[in-house]
Amino acid sequence: MNTASPLDAVGLRQLRGFLAVADELSFTHAASALGVGQPALTRTVRSLEEALGARLLHRTTRRVELTEAGQRLRDDLAPLLARLDTVLRAPGAEPPVLRLGFTSLLPEVCGPLVTAFRAATGASVRLVRRDEPLAGLTAGACDIAVVRGDLPEGVRGRVLLREPRVAVLARASDALAGRRVVDWAELAAHRLVVNTVTGTTRPELWPAGRRPELACTADNFDEWLEAVAADHGIGVAPEPVARRYAHPGLRYVRLKNAPPVEVHLAVPAHDPHPLAERYLAAATA
Repeated sequence: MNTASPLDAVGLRQLRGFLAVADELSFTHAASALGVGQPALTRTVRSLEEALGARLLHRTTRRVELTEAGQRLRDDLAPLLARLDTVLRAPGAEPPVLRLGFTSLLPEVCGPLVTAFRAATGASVRLVRRDEPLAGLTAGACDIAVVRGDLPEGVRGRVLLREPRVAVLARASDALAGRRVVDWAELAAHRLVVNTVTGTTRPELWPAGRRPELACTADNFDEWLEAVAADHGIGVAPEPVARRYAHPGLRYVRLKNAPPVEVHLAVPAHDPHPLAERYLAAATA
């Protein structure tokens, strides 16, 4: 009697192909990252959908989006494949790799930390940028992440440093014109542009009844910068943004009495990568 299941046809190539597309939300970029042709990758993902009997991606001529089933598979699959890569790596064949995740800015202190960690462990460190909450830590995109703001349930970590905040304004805006220093409380009178995915400043940081009005939201750091430059509203960001992101349409104003941004190193609360534990311990020693 033939008891073969359609799932027997599912292989690592299909799973890795799907995960690459799910991360990039682009067949073109995913194919480039995998070193395969786009038509071959399209066939690979389609064969996985056929084996599972579920549509994993919505495809249009302009964009790729995960379906609900695709999002569930991506969230479950990413940490499993990351762990499988570690298991399958032949001992001694290559130096172990720690994936350090971040969103828009990697703190400068991480440079010497990475150098010291490499010297102490012999491991290499791969930097992974993700415009996702926690830099994709809980989805398995990285082993340890730089996280600004409070840590949610499911992760743990330690404060690496605290960054002051600055106001970010369009050069063409009349808001706070000519000011070099602004009090945090004054911003309540202005409309605020908020990065809802990786940002650290929301109206709720101000006292109830004295909060800025929400001008608009953005899904990533670059979109947020351009919305502020287009004078949709003012922005607030960690101070390193002012030093590292020169933009012809923006000006930065120092804030006083603003709450600092806590920058954490975070790992999963359960079963973190051993190298992530060592990096966390070294960074806070």
